[in-house]
Amino acid sequence: MLHCKCPRCRRGDMFTGGVYNFGSNKILDKCPHCDLRYEIEPGYFYAAMYISYAFNVGEGLFWGLTTYVLTRNSTSPWLYIGVILGGCFILAPLNFRYARVVLLYWLSPKINYQPHLDRDDPAVLL
Repeated sequence: MLHCKCPRCRRGDMFTGGVYNFGSNKILDKCPHCDLRYEIEPGYFYAAMYISYAFNVGEGLFWGLTTYVLTRNSTSPWLYIGVILGGCFILAPLNFRYARVVLLYWLSPKINYQPHLDRDDPAVLL
């Protein structure tokens, strides 16, 4: 899951390019190893927005508490706004990826891990 691999075979990549490459942070249509179609139905990944929102709330709390512990400055709202927005902006590509990964791994009842697909032998896939 941390390597953004297919939830069914755990071999094929889910995304093209690196996390912070501009223009290449896109999810593939199908798994290159087992041909699992990632978008189960049209608009399926709209649910990932709610997961990303939860990630952003957690990150905002983390950055806010970290700023308070390190600076002990509770009177400057601009310091907190800058740190929280900056931290969430820097982590946005990770939120994009991992919100979709969490959706496919944990919240999709139709997709289950199949150990017989977790092999390099292409004859097993047929």
